Amino acid sequence: MDRATLPHTNIFAGLSLVLDRIAERRDESPWLTEQARSADARYLLLDTTGEAFMQRDREALRWLDAGEREQWLGDSPATLLGIAGQRPHFMLVLDDSTPAETLETALDARRLSLRNAGLLLPADEASLFAYAKGLSHWQRETRHCAYCGAPLHLVAAGHRAQCTNPDCARLHFPRTDAAVIMLVEHGDACLLGRQAGWPPGRYSTLAGFVEPGESLEDAVRREVAEESGVIVDEVRYHSSQPWPMPASLMVGFIATATSRRIAMRDHELEDARWFTAQQIIEGLADGSFLPSTALSISYRLLSHWLRERAGKELDDLVAAQAAPR
Repeated sequence: MDRATLPHTNIFAGLSLVLDRIAERRDESPWLTEQARSADARYLLLDTTGEAFMQRDREALRWLDAGEREQWLGDSPATLLGIAGQRPHFMLVLDDSTPAETLETALDARRLSLRNAGLLLPADEASLFAYAKGLSHWQRETRHCAYCGAPLHLVAAGHRAQCTNPDCARLHFPRTDAAVIMLVEHGDACLLGRQAGWPPGRYSTLAGFVEPGESLEDAVRREVAEESGVIVDEVRYHSSQPWPMPASLMVGFIATATSRRIAMRDHELEDARWFTAQQIIEGLADGSFLPSTALSISYRLLSHWLRERAGKELDDLVAAQAAPR
């Protein structure tokens, strides 16, 4: 697989540019067996907590080949991720009987969480790790039928779970929870909030989960009103980001407020305030303002807004803040 940086904005996005998930072949057992035994097969290995095995001395995943899979994990079930660069890519998840520490030594590897590895890995590998982590979480958490309580078994190369009760036999599909995240603007300022426990000076865009019977735009308006009391009218889509920590899809928006009146209602935030672009630029320069990490779509929303409002690149401002003085 090409390890070049993917041409996309948000971390973990853009995987379709390099990976064909080839969903139409997930039920073809002979073909899956052939791919799994192929000399070209690659296996992404996760431990029971969802951490990935990384190369010991490089910021890259420690992929297993078919021989290493057989040597260390035998016939442990593998989940097909897809085909990239004409090579089949699979996921393997350790069970409690396989000591992760032993494998770390044998494979000359180390383990990292998705949150810690996301900005270190090449973009394509970060996206594959996110895909695998989200899918493995669903597999781990979906063990019994929600309708009759019978055990489930994985089918379709790990992408569906079927009830083992013949009188039920329902299929269960991976779940993704939709959440909205929004930069709210009014005139020359944007609305940002902070939660108790964040590092001093950190402010971020507002966010929240979509509720039943609610459009994405309505969720933006409701969440902003609940968290800050600010009323929003126009809502414009910006971009989205898979966020499998553990099972969300973040949908990003730019929203326009009708006024700057703040009256926090649900007390989820410690503080909410309006920032002009100049205040953010000055805060970054003197260290009094700290944005979200570049892992989050919140960073990209703020970056977009600063570029539009002030012609400044957030990456450059953050780099200047971090430079030795």
